[in-house]
Amino acid sequence: MAENTGAANTRVVVIGGGYAGTMAANRLTRREGAAVTLINPRPQFVERIRLHQLVGGTHDAVHDFRDVLAKGVRLVLDSASRIDAAERAVLLESGETVEYDYLVYAVGSAGARPTVPGAVDFAHPLSTLEDARRARAAVDAAPAAAAVTVVGAGPTGIETAAELAERGRTVTLVTGGVLAPYFHPGARRALCARLSRLGVEVLDGAGSRAAEVSRAVVRLEDGREVRSDVTLWTAGFAVPDLAVRSGLRTDAAGRLLTDETLTSADSPRIVAAGDSAAPSGVAYRMSCQAALPLGSHAADTVLARIAGATPREVAVGFVAQCVSTGRRTGLLQLASSDDHAKKSFVGGRSGAALKEAICWSTYQALLLEAKHPGSVNWAFIRDGHRAGLLEASHRRYVARTA
Repeated sequence: MAENTGAANTRVVVIGGGYAGTMAANRLTRREGAAVTLINPRPQFVERIRLHQLVGGTHDAVHDFRDVLAKGVRLVLDSASRIDAAERAVLLESGETVEYDYLVYAVGSAGARPTVPGAVDFAHPLSTLEDARRARAAVDAAPAAAAVTVVGAGPTGIETAAELAERGRTVTLVTGGVLAPYFHPGARRALCARLSRLGVEVLDGAGSRAAEVSRAVVRLEDGREVRSDVTLWTAGFAVPDLAVRSGLRTDAAGRLLTDETLTSADSPRIVAAGDSAAPSGVAYRMSCQAALPLGSHAADTVLARIAGATPREVAVGFVAQCVSTGRRTGLLQLASSDDHAKKSFVGGRSGAALKEAICWSTYQALLLEAKHPGSVNWAFIRDGHRAGLLEASHRRYVARTA
């Protein structure tokens, strides 16, 4: 990658090339005097919201970073092992060190390591590109009549189950409680009906949590045994422990603790974005819907500090949560700006068209920001209720520590 053509007076390093980190890196090139470096372990940008399609064989879910990053961004193929905030340096797993004037912490999230006995040995996670490719290989290697069990009630589990069932696979979806718990009951009923038409057996309610995984069986808490020649695990997400290992303050989940400008509680030179950020200890829902505007805001905070201006406070607003149910239908659950499901939803072929449009536009936003830094703006979608949420969180904290 070519470096900035202007005088490189300010070194800005971004850790993590997901939705938030890529958006931040591209946006930072607005400033001619900034030398922007993106640290990422692979040369491809991963469309994480399409990993279920990779497993189903309908999309490869990757793009070369040369097509996604602004020309002024230098790509370093490595992983961060520790951040030295005092020395303003990122130590890499290769042994190299990258120094910074400002750092954007955008390490994202991945599947939480399962604690269910046998899950690590016999289930395939889907949260990373490498995981999804291994899961795809396992599905492809299984006979056509093999029983596939998907564990997880969220979008990834639902979409993977639907994708494989549409290909003719025999699929059981183990929810561990409630299917699509975010959804309004009406949308959930429509989703259940669609999965049923696809032939997906949905196991929900009391006792439906996976208790043990073996080579050919998933055993549930209530004692039921589900035949499973291939088990796919989509339950639970966690963030990398880089901030914790670096001695930076985090919330209980390990997300970097920041103020409402996304600036670290430990250093004005460190800003966080995406799934790994915890503004005021009240994190946004892990999603690309939050990651893109958080990446933009993190970049704007850094640019404001470079310019000697006061950064704005964040106010990310939500619109919906959507899932695809195969390639022909989908469901868009409308939401309030403060991320609560509404009664309204769009399903069927219209839902599929909207889901695909959202996936397409998410990637296009990164391309647009790469070509025209600063052009992507989410100001029209703002959460006007966050101040109240923070106040309620503070009251709960005071009550616990009184």
